[in-house]
Amino acid sequence: MPTEAFTVSAEAELVHQLDHLADSLARSRNDVVNQALKEYLEQHVWQIEKITQGIAAADRGELIDHDDVMSEMENLIERKAQGKA
Repeated sequence: MPTEAFTVSAEAELVHQLDHLADSLARSRNDVVNQALKEYLEQHVWQIEKITQGIAAADRGELIDHDDVMSEMENLIERKAQGKA
């Protein structure tokens, strides 16, 4: 996959932590930053997609009553406490 260089300024302590982690993993700073960026983007893209889906569902009126949700959660907690879940 093609790469593209860019510059990021970071607090000195973060850079020191990054370098320590990279050394501990026997990887380059670049490898660690790329992995961190991939994980960050995957997580945040997923969150934004789910939020967007939730807003669209709410706009369509696809809502669940708060009391129904709380009742279901209480049932799940009770089953878990009894070792059934």
